Amino acid sequence: MTYPTTAPGLPDILAPGLQVVFCGLNPGVDAAAAGHHFLGRGNRFWPVLHLAGFTPHLVAPQDDASVLGFGLGLTAAVGRPTSRADQVGADEFAQAAAGLRHKLAWAQPQWIAFLGKAAYAAMTGKRQLAWGEQPERFGGARVWILPNPSGLNRGYSKERLVDAYAELKRALG
Repeated sequence: MTYPTTAPGLPDILAPGLQVVFCGLNPGVDAAAAGHHFLGRGNRFWPVLHLAGFTPHLVAPQDDASVLGFGLGLTAAVGRPTSRADQVGADEFAQAAAGLRHKLAWAQPQWIAFLGKAAYAAMTGKRQLAWGEQPERFGGARVWILPNPSGLNRGYSKERLVDAYAELKRALG
C-alpha cells in the first residue's frame, strides 16, 4: 500500500513502516515530467545512496519505486517543479510543512532525511542547523539533515556526500 496522492507531477514513494524517507527540496522540471525522482544528469542521489550502503546495487531513476523494497521512501518538501531549488521560497516551504507532516504521520517512518537545510529550516523556523541528527521529531519521525546531492551543490564532492549519507546508514544500526 502506498501513500494516496492526487497531486500532479512527481508521485511520492511512501509506504507504512519505512526506515528512512528521503525528502528532496522540490522536483526538477524533468523529474516531474517523467514522474521519477532525482532524474537530472548531474544529480548524484542514486550513486551516493548505493555507495553509502542503502541499496545493494545502483538504482536507476526509472526504478525509483524499488526503494520501497529496501525500506526507503522518497518525497519532496514542496511539490511544485522548478528548474532550480532556489526558485522555491521559505514561505512556500513553510506552507508545505503541514502536508509533509501528514504524509509522515501516515507512513510512520523511523527517520526523515531532509536533503539540504533550507526546507527544514523554513518548516520549523530554526535558523541554526547542523548536519546530521536533529534533537526534535518531525511528523513523528526522527530527523537527519543531509547535504543536497544536486550537481549544483559544489560544496560537497561525491565522496563527501557518500560519507555524510553513510553516517545516517550507520545510525540506523
